[in-house]
Amino acid sequence: MNEEIDIKPPEERPAWPPAEVLNINSIPTPHINMTMPTTPQGTPVNPSTFPEYDLPPEISQQGWRKFWSKRENRPYFWNKQTGESLWEMPVVKPHFDPITDPLGICHPPGPPVGLPIVTSPVSIIKRRPSEEIGGPQIKKFVLAGPWDLDIPTNVIILERPPCNYMHSHPEIEGYRCGLLAKLRQCYQELCHSRESIDAPKDSFNRWLMERKVIDTGIDPLLPSNCYPEISLAMYKEIMNDIPIKLIRPKFTGDARKQLSRYAEAAKKIMESRNAEAESRKVVKWNVDETFQWLRRTVGATYDDFQDRLAHLKSQCQPHLTETVKPSVEGICLKIYNLSSEYAKKVREKSGTALKDQNIDMPVPLTMVSTRKVWCYPIQFAMGCPRLPVVEYIPDRDQAMIRFQGDTLAINTTHLQKLEHLYRHSCFDDKKFELFIARVWVMLKRYATFLGVNPSLTTANADCQDTQASLPVTVFECLQRMFGVSFECFASPLNCYFKQYCSAFADCDSYFGSRGPFLQLKAVSGSFEAQPPYSEELMESAVDHMERLLNDSPEPLSFIVFMPDYREPTPNGLLRLESSQFKKKQVTVPAYEHEYRHGFQHVLNRSELNIRSSHGTVIVWLQNLSGYQKWGPTEERVEALLEAFRPGRERERDRQELLSPTRQGNATDNKEVLVH
Repeated sequence: MNEEIDIKPPEERPAWPPAEVLNINSIPTPHINMTMPTTPQGTPVNPSTFPEYDLPPEISQQGWRKFWSKRENRPYFWNKQTGESLWEMPVVKPHFDPITDPLGICHPPGPPVGLPIVTSPVSIIKRRPSEEIGGPQIKKFVLAGPWDLDIPTNVIILERPPCNYMHSHPEIEGYRCGLLAKLRQCYQELCHSRESIDAPKDSFNRWLMERKVIDTGIDPLLPSNCYPEISLAMYKEIMNDIPIKLIRPKFTGDARKQLSRYAEAAKKIMESRNAEAESRKVVKWNVDETFQWLRRTVGATYDDFQDRLAHLKSQCQPHLTETVKPSVEGICLKIYNLSSEYAKKVREKSGTALKDQNIDMPVPLTMVSTRKVWCYPIQFAMGCPRLPVVEYIPDRDQAMIRFQGDTLAINTTHLQKLEHLYRHSCFDDKKFELFIARVWVMLKRYATFLGVNPSLTTANADCQDTQASLPVTVFECLQRMFGVSFECFASPLNCYFKQYCSAFADCDSYFGSRGPFLQLKAVSGSFEAQPPYSEELMESAVDHMERLLNDSPEPLSFIVFMPDYREPTPNGLLRLESSQFKKKQVTVPAYEHEYRHGFQHVLNRSELNIRSSHGTVIVWLQNLSGYQKWGPTEERVEALLEAFRPGRERERDRQELLSPTRQGNATDNKEVLVH
């Protein structure tokens, strides 16, 4: 692509048809409402004397229809699919329409969506010239919130086939989430009954993310086709808590108790399991020696107990691991097999629901395309079935959405945000008849995925990091300084831009999701990437970025944010730091920056900003043209670090509240969506 060409993405299509639509075959007596501004009418025109246009089939197929304007006394042309209206005869568009033909299958090849088409100059006349005469403009309002959904994308991708997932359906989703909750509970019970430990914290969530990196199954949530079947991540996390979960004690007495508990648990495992004689003897000897040391030692310090525990663990852990290995592998395998079985049950229930409505399951499509298009939301290969009624219970600050007694909460501002995203990205429901049902499915999916009780309006802080996002000030700086317009890891609830990748292509696509990042074939653009904490996902994400940077000569940039965890060995972070495309790396120290809470869609504003307890590593991965366009100069990096400073977002909010002029200017240029 020639860099000298200024390519701009296509404008957003209006959501509704013109207010004045009249069939030309039934024309009433022209009437002028004198209370409304009108254009000079002159002598009324007899419609029978106006030259008729026979619309060619190509134009009719694109949605164009001919109608009569009472106000202007002449015919006009309106596109029922895009909402566009013209006075003159429309021309045939050789490129594909992202609504009727998102993949360009029914039209001859042409340039990507938004690219200029070289044709002979055609005079395009706006249908309502009275709007250009002057007069007061219609006042518009801002959609308030920690986001900017008006930023156009600068991302170009290779076109892709539609997904084979079923459209969101509350009954199917409730069934799927019930099975996943049952699977999570089974994991806890297996760890407790077989190894006498609690399931490692957030281990099940990380298992889901690790499995979906390699899963090629039929379900968007439940892993069902993975190799290897035993998850190495789950296996390691269980092993780390055997014989007991070790935490850093606060006091000397706690350190002594932890040493004693570890010795007792190790001895119990070797006596109750079918361990080798040599292993049993080694563990027994070290445990007895530890108990003797505890009895005869008086006045030991905190460090003495910690050193003794480290020595005992180094001597016993290899033998313990070898003894419990078959049992731990059995836990991992059972969880995976149950997940595969549950995925088949969901598929069968989905097939029954579609069959009842005479909808066929789609045939999997395989398409390899080199055609470049502006990045567009995920499309579906099948039609949407009829959806059941979902209750909507509005309140002042929050809304409750209920289906079959299962109530989910969302802040009113975030519901308005979802409405805005829905209007931009959903083309099959212009009247918002399915909006509430699809919001419920999306909320239910994330609540179940994170292991949160969906009936609560507050959330568990243990899993909020998975959905934590950067402060608004950081996003503003990324967009202003580095041209960022796309998030690689986000959700409809925490995204800042209207274009982003998310974990669930099926229920998020209505709200602008471009699907999982590992499946995005980006050619150019500037991206922000903050992957959730899963070593396998982080490492795979860096590998995917490097492939994209290596394959594309177009400007391509990724600004990656990762936690500065050095223990255990952080493969994802090491992989990022050793990348050949790394242009710059900085580290923001712990407690010197903030994040937005992962459950911002249900919390009060006072609870949103969380001080980070770990450092954050920021790395710029760019190809040559991306570096020339969005390179991390010293001035830009300093601006980003300043935007990350604690309290900057609250300062920004106070400044906006105290700046009515700025608010007034914004309200003249932006749009609000009132639910």
